[in-house]
Amino acid sequence: MNRYTKIFGILVAASVVAGGVNWYQSAYADVQQTTPGLSDDPIVTKSYVDQKIAELANGGTTGGNTSTESASAKLEVVTVPLGNKLMVSAGGEIVVRTGKAVAYSSDTNGLSDLTAGADIASGMPIATNHLILFPRDGRGIEPDPKQKNGLTVLVRGEYTLQK
Repeated sequence: MNRYTKIFGILVAASVVAGGVNWYQSAYADVQQTTPGLSDDPIVTKSYVDQKIAELANGGTTGGNTSTESASAKLEVVTVPLGNKLMVSAGGEIVVRTGKAVAYSSDTNGLSDLTAGADIASGMPIATNHLILFPRDGRGIEPDPKQKNGLTVLVRGEYTLQK
């Protein structure tokens, strides 16, 4: 075998190996297609960034009706006049800030005092600065009829004032 034949053979072998490597890389790239917006595809669109900024501005909510979600997450200061009841929807929370409050329930079950880890039956006093959960509708609080003033409470969730 002459020298040129050996060099030609080496060049052919090298091109076969290089072609095989390129074919493998091409096949591997075809399998690894990504979906836009996922963590393995870091390129995002302006609308995606705008959406995430809007979610952060609305209290970190993700999708859905953000105005309702952010409104229900907000604490609101409410004054309950003497002789009125503050009825809170299911899942709502209150903190009595000033005045003496008593629990109201339309059935035998009461409210959940999350601070003390206790149940509060209807007609029982509610401690100030305790987080109170309303597990169902038809429950509320009212000012103690033995006092002269109403209540000031913080409310999270939907509520109504009733006479």
